[in-house]
Amino acid sequence: FRHTAISDVITYPGNESIGVNMEVIINDVVDPEDLKKFERKYNKELVAGKITTNTQFEYAWALTRSKYGNDIKKGVGLLEELFQQGDEQTQRDYLYYLSIANFRLKDYEKSLKYCRAILHVEPRNHQALEMEKLIKDKMAKEGLLGMAIVGGAAAVAIGGIAALGFAVSKGK
Repeated sequence: FRHTAISDVITYPGNESIGVNMEVIINDVVDPEDLKKFERKYNKELVAGKITTNTQFEYAWALTRSKYGNDIKKGVGLLEELFQQGDEQTQRDYLYYLSIANFRLKDYEKSLKYCRAILHVEPRNHQALEMEKLIKDKMAKEGLLGMAIVGGAAAVAIGGIAALGFAVSKGK
């Protein structure tokens, strides 16, 4: 398993590559044995006092693909930590994964805000555009789209904060 940047291809364990299909990505459930493997690696590094970014990401991504809400929430927390420490490119990646995780939690407004934060900085990002469409379709189906429009100003504010974070991290 390796962490790939937002691109048109996602690489999964075993290096199988698939074109971007948000339904496949959203519905992907981690194999419980893989989750345990990433958890063991994470806990080993935690005990040693040094968790690598890659290990934290692998564990977070596995958690967000769990079928259990508490695991997904734990993965969101780990991704949020990584976002705070990341550079511009990895921050965009983490926003994308946070959008997916919040979608899986059925927190569509938060998912949309993360997605729009990416689009604020990178308006032609194909994955973010596909994700935004999927979120809006789901919200429309569930009658939640009106609330998202009202919350649009908040999304722009998050986008501005993300852009500021990118600029600050670039200046380091």
